[in-house]
Amino acid sequence: MKLLYSLIILIFPLFGMTQPLITLKGAIDSTLKNNFDIQIAANNVEISKINNTTGMAGGLPAINANIVDNQSSNAVLQKLNSGVEINKSSATSNALTSSLTAGILLFNGYKVIATRERLHNLQKQSELQLNLQIQNSIALVMAKYYDIIRQLEYLKIINTLLDVSKKKLEIVNARKNGGMANDADYLQALIDVNSVVQNLKSQQLVVDQTKTELLQLMSNKKFYSYEVKDTIVVDKSIELSAIIGYLQKNPQYLSSEQQVKINEQVVKEVSSLRYPSLRLNTGMNFNRSQSSAGLTLVNQTIGPYAGVSVLVPIYNGNTYKIQKETANYNVQNAMLQLESLLNSLTADAMKTFQSYSTTLQQLNAQQNSVDLSVKLINLIMYRFKVNQATILDVKAAQASYESTGYQLVNLEYSAKIAEIELKRLKYQLGN
Repeated sequence: MKLLYSLIILIFPLFGMTQPLITLKGAIDSTLKNNFDIQIAANNVEISKINNTTGMAGGLPAINANIVDNQSSNAVLQKLNSGVEINKSSATSNALTSSLTAGILLFNGYKVIATRERLHNLQKQSELQLNLQIQNSIALVMAKYYDIIRQLEYLKIINTLLDVSKKKLEIVNARKNGGMANDADYLQALIDVNSVVQNLKSQQLVVDQTKTELLQLMSNKKFYSYEVKDTIVVDKSIELSAIIGYLQKNPQYLSSEQQVKINEQVVKEVSSLRYPSLRLNTGMNFNRSQSSAGLTLVNQTIGPYAGVSVLVPIYNGNTYKIQKETANYNVQNAMLQLESLLNSLTADAMKTFQSYSTTLQQLNAQQNSVDLSVKLINLIMYRFKVNQATILDVKAAQASYESTGYQLVNLEYSAKIAEIELKRLKYQLGN
């Protein structure tokens, strides 16, 4: 009873040590909340919002206060026409100057309007890039999540092979004990079991590492063991026409389109530099100078002022002309990049859909091959048990099952990855 009680004490805590379960939805939600790249993109949106103001465009008044107080000590020698002579070796003086100024730009070739529009487009672009980063992060997490399922399916295949190898060893061992099997068959069966066990351990390592990679993509600060209980189910309803028709609404394309608009505003900003600028200035000045020697002992002025300044650019070495030509070429480059991007997105969609549709066509045939390989293993094992098949026949059946099983899992995973990419292009992930 004491021994039984001790065993219960040791085993009972194991029942509560179940690993947490991570679902696809949970992985996506955690990624949207914690992913570093998404947080950086979100901060960039906030930065662009802060910058998108009339003040940053130069359209608001500028008010400044300035105070300067200088104390000096000088040798003074003055001879006046009245005959008075002033000679002092260390005359102290103080000069206090202060001003309050305000100025506002009245006109500068509409540069303020062009700059404000550019800042507005930059904000839109940052928001599109945030949406793009969200879709990209979700796609990476989904691909890694289904990769875990793929690796677990490999693990199941190896476990099945291990069961077959163990049964093969039991049969050979029973025959050996009855004097009906040679040592070579027994050793070969034992080697086969050990080989599958090693493959099982190696595959478990791959599973554990892939799980760690998923936690990294989720930006999880703690790495721990967990379970994934899911299967690969492929959406077979995707149409190519729907994907192609949406590409010009894809955040990546729209972001590139915004770059064209941004560069167009830069052209307007540069063009405005060739126009006169008109500025209204006003303020209040206070000046006071005081000296212990000299003709003027105290001089003080105070009062407001107002005026208009006009700056007319005449010649600056053709700098503005060169800047405008460069800006125009940047617009052309942005338009070419936009066209190239659409061409690239279309080609990627075509190739991905071709992979997707072809893989779907292969799945049924490959599933049939797996079913046949399972039947083959059962048949060969029965024949091996009644001594109508050799150990090599069993190994060949195992190899056939392993090959067809791996191919089926890879086809399912490839179809799922293609589905994820097509939905990413159509901005459907996470919806």
